[in-house]
Amino acid sequence: MSSLRIAEIFASVQGEGAWVGVPSTFVRVSGCNLRCVWCDTPYASWNPEGPMMSVEEIVAKVAMHGIDHVVLTGGEPMLFDAIEPLASSLKTCGHTITVETAGTVFRELPCDLMSISPKLANSAPGEESGWRERHDSLRLNLTTLQALVDRYEYQLKFVVNPESGGDIEEIEALLAGLSGVQAARVLLMPEGTDSETLHRRAKMLVPTVMERNWRLTQRLHIDLFGNTKGT
Repeated sequence: MSSLRIAEIFASVQGEGAWVGVPSTFVRVSGCNLRCVWCDTPYASWNPEGPMMSVEEIVAKVAMHGIDHVVLTGGEPMLFDAIEPLASSLKTCGHTITVETAGTVFRELPCDLMSISPKLANSAPGEESGWRERHDSLRLNLTTLQALVDRYEYQLKFVVNPESGGDIEEIEALLAGLSGVQAARVLLMPEGTDSETLHRRAKMLVPTVMERNWRLTQRLHIDLFGNTKGT
């Protein structure tokens, strides 16, 4: 039986990206191949938690919410083989599916929006974590990113701290290594877990997106609920 370790399943509005504000059921898979220093869901990455659930159990719990849009997130949901039958079962049930991924793993699965968040150098944890070298070796794979962009409806969502500098140049270099990326599908999202920080950094990013025809995305769930689980 296909199963996944699930940190949480909850209903809320999508807080990020092109579909911000859309009522959604979130299925957060535990387990990740990266260890971002600013990760706001450490219970699905640094310290994975949650029970093992069969695909059938997950689909049944999603159905209880009665919402069309389902977000498969993590952690890194694309790491796990069982994400394929889960996505197939959800699509058979008529759901619209977003997959949130760092873009380090390619899979064929039903997906209406592949929300790809390539991790920049600003994501690297400190040496003391024991993860820095492994994280940096895995966080970017241009071949995989290109395959995802070519195969799926996508957005490229970058977590940016404009107060530290260097992120925009890194994004431009990454995009130069990919082909066929539409500017309107490049989204900048300020890094932060409180509204004051997010608003300040978002304002700083406005000239950048205006100059490049990129997009700015907020973190609506932080504004509405704070940095809390189940939102």
